[in-house]
Amino acid sequence: MWCKVYCVFFLSRTHNSCVFVISASAQQGEVESGTRRKVKRLLSFQRYCHASRLLRGLVPHTPGSLHLLDDDYLGQAAHMLSKVGTWNFDIFLFDRLTNGNSLVTLMCHLFNVCGLIHHFQLDMVKLHRFLGMVQEDYHSQNPYHNAVHAADVTQAMYCYLKEPKLAEQLSPLDVFLGLMAAAAHDVDHPGVNQPFLIKTRHHLASLYQNTSVLESHHWRSTVGMLRESGLLSHLPADISQDMEQQLGSLILATDISRQNEFLLTFREHLDNQDLDLQLASHRHFMLQIALKCADICNPCRVWELSRQWSERVCEEFYRQGDLERKFDLEISPLCNQQADSVPAIQIGFISYIVEPLFEEWHRFTEPSLLSQTMMGHLHKNKARWSCLRCAHTPSDVQAHSHADEPNPKGGGGEGENIP
Repeated sequence: MWCKVYCVFFLSRTHNSCVFVISASAQQGEVESGTRRKVKRLLSFQRYCHASRLLRGLVPHTPGSLHLLDDDYLGQAAHMLSKVGTWNFDIFLFDRLTNGNSLVTLMCHLFNVCGLIHHFQLDMVKLHRFLGMVQEDYHSQNPYHNAVHAADVTQAMYCYLKEPKLAEQLSPLDVFLGLMAAAAHDVDHPGVNQPFLIKTRHHLASLYQNTSVLESHHWRSTVGMLRESGLLSHLPADISQDMEQQLGSLILATDISRQNEFLLTFREHLDNQDLDLQLASHRHFMLQIALKCADICNPCRVWELSRQWSERVCEEFYRQGDLERKFDLEISPLCNQQADSVPAIQIGFISYIVEPLFEEWHRFTEPSLLSQTMMGHLHKNKARWSCLRCAHTPSDVQAHSHADEPNPKGGGGEGENIP
């Protein structure tokens, strides 16, 4: 197969933002009759062995061409980027305005406004290549764990990095690692959880010995793309390797089965008032906490956005349940559409996972205006889900009641299926 890729870069100087648009056209040669093509990138073992290969079958080809955005759409996207630090940022609208390139466009803009391109002397072509690879390796067919989710987490992470309590202490390296980890934290997510990979004896479960399987895969895939793109190749080897390790530490922190571990340590630091953000180790810990918050911040968004994310993640759970039913496997908690309602799942998620973490984040920020806004949305959204849950018949409520009590420690229980 011969492919010709034409890249067209649109540079919008409005609000110092860069909008990059790719127009790709491909020609495919003759294909042997009866043979099903597989697209395999030999970047690293992890990327070669996609976690979802047996679930999604052949990898679909990138569309022959991406329609170029007209001036009106470019102008609207640039206008949104000028408000990227606001909490009501609509990532769904931004993704439409950028023709599905929200992650690449957002990251290029944030790297520019944060001065990271200049500070680390990054090659723009290599940066765009790396971000394009990351965006492409998210599965667009996943209702929740896709590139839009990654962009949403990245935008939330940017808001948290701007918190006065953090911003005045963070180094350019901290900001670089925080944004990169947010963008890549779920790359190549197969749309099923770790217990599913374990009970189906997936090769990744064996490779990572049933421990932080997905998170380890996200990290190793990111390292493979960093090295293939050469983004950090101009830096000394020891520095680039340290950056890769720190990225791994951040991405591995998003493992929901480690929720109590981080929550208790965070709470202890706040109780003892011993956080010293002049220490690199303490700043790194707060980056881990910030990323964990960004990863589960959907219930803290305005209702119109929060509800969409809730429905998307539950749809992904239900799809896993359908797969388990198809293969005659035990249906995982929260994955049975007939027994687990969206309101019940969300109330449990908020009560046992989101509220405890954001209450401590609220304490840490002392509290900031953003934190007060998030907690306000969180309480209102929980109340709305409670009203929707009460709309079910009493028998329905009884059938769904077990979904309100997810295991906050994970360990293969309901906690494993929290996004």
